[in-house]
Amino acid sequence: MPRDMNSAVTPRIAVDVIESGGRKQRGWLHCQIGENVEFNTARLETYCFANWEPVIYDAMLVAAAVEFADRSKARPALKWDREIELRIPVHDPGRWNQRVLNALHEALDFLTGDRWSIRFYARSRPADQPRQGLLDLPEGLTAVIPFSDGLDSRIVADLMARHMGERLIRVRLGSKTCDATSSAGRTYPFTSIPYRVRASERDFRESSARSRGFKFALISGLAAYLGKAGQVIVPESGQGALGPALVTVGQAYEDYRSHPFFTDRMEKFLAELFGHQVRFQFPRLWFTKGETLSKFVNECEDSSRWAVTWSCWQQTRQVSVDKKKRQCGICAACMLRRMSVHTAGMAESKTTYVWENLSATSFYRGAAPAFAEKKITKKMRDYAIAGSLHLDHLAGLPASAANRSQLDLHSFQLSRSLGVPQQEVREKIDRLLGQHENEWKGFVHSLGPNSFVAQWAIHGSL
Repeated sequence: MPRDMNSAVTPRIAVDVIESGGRKQRGWLHCQIGENVEFNTARLETYCFANWEPVIYDAMLVAAAVEFADRSKARPALKWDREIELRIPVHDPGRWNQRVLNALHEALDFLTGDRWSIRFYARSRPADQPRQGLLDLPEGLTAVIPFSDGLDSRIVADLMARHMGERLIRVRLGSKTCDATSSAGRTYPFTSIPYRVRASERDFRESSARSRGFKFALISGLAAYLGKAGQVIVPESGQGALGPALVTVGQAYEDYRSHPFFTDRMEKFLAELFGHQVRFQFPRLWFTKGETLSKFVNECEDSSRWAVTWSCWQQTRQVSVDKKKRQCGICAACMLRRMSVHTAGMAESKTTYVWENLSATSFYRGAAPAFAEKKITKKMRDYAIAGSLHLDHLAGLPASAANRSQLDLHSFQLSRSLGVPQQEVREKIDRLLGQHENEWKGFVHSLGPNSFVAQWAIHGSL
């Protein structure tokens, strides 16, 4: 069959999540609890405050199963969407009723651009109940904030804590446990995501990882439910929240992982499942990452903490130098970080990144001398080009008459989502994009007219 005809066929995958020793259905990809989804009991205990609720475990299993299914089926070269069927065992299937299921499907379909079909069935036996320890949960908790090694989460958490104090609590996202216990042996809440997902009969095939947005939003919402907090603070800047939905690449579906349009749907799902209303708030939505970093440096104590954060998307084994961990320096996330550091008037050691010199006249010469040229693949160069052009295209949106209707529509939809007049939203978007344009041009200019970044972004020489 010709490639263009084959690419029109929607890929399909059916995943059956089973308990240890459970019956395997023929024709399904099996995701076994305890093997492909492994829960860490000690970390799970940091989500237990009063009486154990099995729905806490079930919600995390749903997030893990969605991640497993999403990563197990590759998207074809010329088509984005897939059909994903998923069976999941839960303690109380009745709780996952049609209203909950409809809200879940709506959130996942919108986020990933796929068509999900999820069914729940009763577990054969209850999951092991974690021990409930004494946790340091503050009184009068108002909000939770997802917290990782990323620049946005670190600096926005500190900025928000200046005003909210102990009414704000951090929810650690990632598999590494951080500050799990105090010197007195007391356990802190939400020290890490308490499960790990592993591939089944084959390695994971898909790297777009759109379902990560669902995992992080669900874990954060679950923490808000447990702490009786009414808000989840989303730390993304406007470039990170709105930019991926405004500027897409090729046939890719718009990226809404940190966008209000997606969190609106998560609010509905969480309310249906837990009976608890949580609002996702975006305090830095109308500001650039550079503006947020400048505010952090000027207002927060120990303002040097931003420098130890991590932004890179690349896996460590691909971008280490002399066996030492570095950020690549050329993916979209790294480029946005470097531009923002420049905007804030700060500097980083050149050994922070594999690509030490963005002023180099060629992409290959910009890498650290100790980084073997054979490790510089075409895919890595494509990532770098895409990262630079994403920032450049975002900067060019306001000046393009062809994009005016797109910005008008996005402003209208955001006004309904945020409950803000459309004209006000449009003015805020225009200011954000104008600020981004100034920052991008200033950053590229600082690299010199002959830099490979300037050649790509300004001269169009790829």
